[in-house]
Amino acid sequence: MRALVLLLAVLFASPVLAQGYPERTIRMIVPYPAGGSTDILARAILQPLTEILGKPVIIDNKSGAGGIIGTTEAARAAPDGYTIVFGNLGPNALNASLYKKLAYDPVRDFVPISKVVDVPFLLVTAPSTGIKSVADLIERGKKDPTALTYASVGLGSASHVTAELFRRHAGIEMRHIPYRGGAPATTDTVAGQISAYFITPLEGLGQVQSGSLKSLGISTASRSPLFPDMPAINEALPGFQVVVWFGVLAPAGTPPEIVAKLNDAIVRALATRSVQETLSKLGVEPKSSTPEEFAATIRADIDKWAKVVKEANITLE
Repeated sequence: MRALVLLLAVLFASPVLAQGYPERTIRMIVPYPAGGSTDILARAILQPLTEILGKPVIIDNKSGAGGIIGTTEAARAAPDGYTIVFGNLGPNALNASLYKKLAYDPVRDFVPISKVVDVPFLLVTAPSTGIKSVADLIERGKKDPTALTYASVGLGSASHVTAELFRRHAGIEMRHIPYRGGAPATTDTVAGQISAYFITPLEGLGQVQSGSLKSLGISTASRSPLFPDMPAINEALPGFQVVVWFGVLAPAGTPPEIVAKLNDAIVRALATRSVQETLSKLGVEPKSSTPEEFAATIRADIDKWAKVVKEANITLE
């Protein structure tokens, strides 16, 4: 009976709470270190969000365990709209199949608010490898199954599973060389010690523009308007498409009225010129969504990557 009374109290109180929301500072957990790609993307929307909501939105970096520590804290936070999390494909979809025991459930423990951005991968190689296109890379792999290697930023990372998806889609062998982060992976790729590497524009666009890396293609379904001269990998390998989404989620149980207010604020923030210009310079495009669309994306990616993880026998436990 007590539980029923509490439930009814929450249900009837939520419209009242939402009406005055927000009344104080909103904490956005970023489950990665300050200065990293996720942090940079989250901070791109902070100022317009603060202006639209009328209360400060602040970043709280809670890094560790590949995003698990901060994501777990967000899942356990009070569902009142004052703690939200800037999530992404890794902790909010991939981890569901990488870990047999996870302290949170990516679907059950969160309510999606909106996507913020889709980040593609660039498939890069060093000019010294002589690999000039996706078709050339695949041809080399088919001629000699021992010829190719690929880098990743670590076991189970998005760059790792994307390369596995590519390898299997292309029907070739490539030896995985995991690194502890993007910097050493990029360094060895530039030096020609690695055949190929899936890198995001945030990390690799400068090297591509300077010529120290050659981009063989972009992982979006078609050519990006930001890089119209860069072929889509899909052109040489039909059906291949990967984007790493980033977006905002709240703890499960957050009142729908508050979710709607946050969604509206994010959509409006992403429509501002300042945010669009900032993201364009980073080589990515804003991608807002409804909560329902974002939820569908998460569920679809959990299913998609579970198959890749199982076939490649990737486990982090």
